Amino acid sequence: MENRKLLVGAHTSAAGGVHKALIKGKEIGATTIQIFTSNQKRWHGKLIDDDEVRRFEEIQAETGISEIMSHDSYLINLGSPDPELLEKSINAFTLELKRCHQLKLSYLNFHPGIAKTSTEEECLDQIVKSLSSIEELANGGSTRLLIETTAGQGTTVGNKFEHLAYLINRLESKIPIGVCIDTCHIFAAGYDLRTKEAYEHTFAEFDRIVGLKHLYAFHLNDSLRPFGSRKDRHASLGEGEIGAEAFSLLMKDPRFQCMPKYLETPNGETMWKEEIEMLNKYAEENSCLNASE
Repeated sequence: MENRKLLVGAHTSAAGGVHKALIKGKEIGATTIQIFTSNQKRWHGKLIDDDEVRRFEEIQAETGISEIMSHDSYLINLGSPDPELLEKSINAFTLELKRCHQLKLSYLNFHPGIAKTSTEEECLDQIVKSLSSIEELANGGSTRLLIETTAGQGTTVGNKFEHLAYLINRLESKIPIGVCIDTCHIFAAGYDLRTKEAYEHTFAEFDRIVGLKHLYAFHLNDSLRPFGSRKDRHASLGEGEIGAEAFSLLMKDPRFQCMPKYLETPNGETMWKEEIEMLNKYAEENSCLNASE
């Protein structure tokens, strides 16, 4: 059987066509990438034409980049209490998932929602209803939906492991669902990673409350703001409040070493190549890299 590999990459630009993100990924040494399949600042995206789908498939085969993840539009709020915004959000999310199916992407990462004028529980219940409404589509392709952990700014939900468990427990029997942990976000939300002891405690808590079996991917970002700040401000790895040790621990942890990890750190392509090289150096040769599938 084919050996597994480290899956480390970044959110690369799809400007000029989604296949361009694969080319940029290869240039920085990525083995996986995250992309926007459409303009993230607009509501009305389109499906991808057949020629671009074929081009994407060809370049993906050439580069060997795998476990590709899409990030949905920042405009979408699946927990909105506003009927008009909610309808627009579900429609935009539906189109996003259709594009993911077109490209046969592994994951669609999404921010769970913002309560605005509703309670946390009402927001979470609305997210469940929104995702349940696209159950047939969600089960019609190879893409798994991943709830991204949040920093908890304002009335955003997803900053507590209990929020994730609430959603997972109500959706796992209906749709392919899971979690993407953003290291900056959980740190800002109050889950420490700065020392080995803190790191182990945080993931023990995640396992107890959510379950590690539901974790599929990571966003790797240091935090510009202090622990528990609830501010979503990314920093380059090792140059923020989290520090380098947490990323070394992650890359050496046999539970996570071969999970896909996507950089969203500042300075983009000028730093990503170096950060990918750094993460690969952290990773030790162990059973994950040599195990058969």
